[in-house]
Amino acid sequence: MPHFNSPEPSFDALIIGAGALGLCAAAELRRRGRRVAVVDPGGVNASAVAAGMIAPAMECAIDDLSSEAAGVLRRARDLWPAFAEATGVRLYGELAEWRGGNVAELASRMKTLGFEHHYDAASARLTTHEDAKVDPPQALTALAQGVTMVAARAQGAVRDGQGWRVETTAGALRAEHLILATGADPALDGLPPEARAAVACITPIRGQIGLVKEKLVDHVVRGPGAYVAPMGEGSVIGATMEPGERSLIPDAARCEAMLAAAWKALGQAPRTLTIDWRAGVRGTTPDGLPMAGQIAPGLHVALGPRRNGWLLGPLIGAVVADATEGRPVAEPALHPSRFL
Repeated sequence: MPHFNSPEPSFDALIIGAGALGLCAAAELRRRGRRVAVVDPGGVNASAVAAGMIAPAMECAIDDLSSEAAGVLRRARDLWPAFAEATGVRLYGELAEWRGGNVAELASRMKTLGFEHHYDAASARLTTHEDAKVDPPQALTALAQGVTMVAARAQGAVRDGQGWRVETTAGALRAEHLILATGADPALDGLPPEARAAVACITPIRGQIGLVKEKLVDHVVRGPGAYVAPMGEGSVIGATMEPGERSLIPDAARCEAMLAAAWKALGQAPRTLTIDWRAGVRGTTPDGLPMAGQIAPGLHVALGPRRNGWLLGPLIGAVVADATEGRPVAEPALHPSRFL
């Protein structure tokens, strides 16, 4: 996008960050008739370096989540069919499988949390039809349709009588509402103390995946240390979780260990594959659930989904959109006030 000329463009809502949370919020606001712009410098973000899992059953079992947290993930999943139809995101796949390792324990957790599943003790396999996925490249493109995308880096923000004024490398922008979907990035200059405190709660986590052109599976297969999932015409192998790491350079040793775990989960002998290894950095909060909602007048956050950004996107988008309209908080477990 070219540099703006005076007067400064104005929007109902301005979102900083074009990952899953930022674009889901943008799409939801646009569905409600709001004029929305998204500021992002471009390049591959953490939401692009992802398998696109919409997987409450598996994620809740793997992380041994509470029934309250599981309820949040389940409600997020339930929003996806209508959200995908409205935005053009391709949502597919219902079968997910876990093989080996602590499969009996995972099955017990799914049962306790009320997720549909089938456990075959003889083959040490656990399956569920409650999970799905998206392909991040297709989803990111679909969510950006109809949204003003500003290819720039946000440099600072200040509140004045007209709302928020944001300085970017493409010029200044104004909006009634400012939404921070900045991942694990540091706080912008000029933000109020409560916003800076919220951003300071976010811990970076590096995740590494490998893209394979070959179709290795027709549904998600997980096991100890790795998963293999369909991705477009090929497959994705994932994923590491490395708290505190920010490097975007793939770690060869960790990638090789993940590949070995993937072959074991598939029950196949290793063979040569051409793999495009990638690394992305996402953010998490102290309790593993995201922060979503108003944090100061006209200022909102959509931060810290851990590895469930795609799953939680429509729910967080709805929570943020509700906050811009002054509606009651629908998901108090996600409100940033719990950390401030």
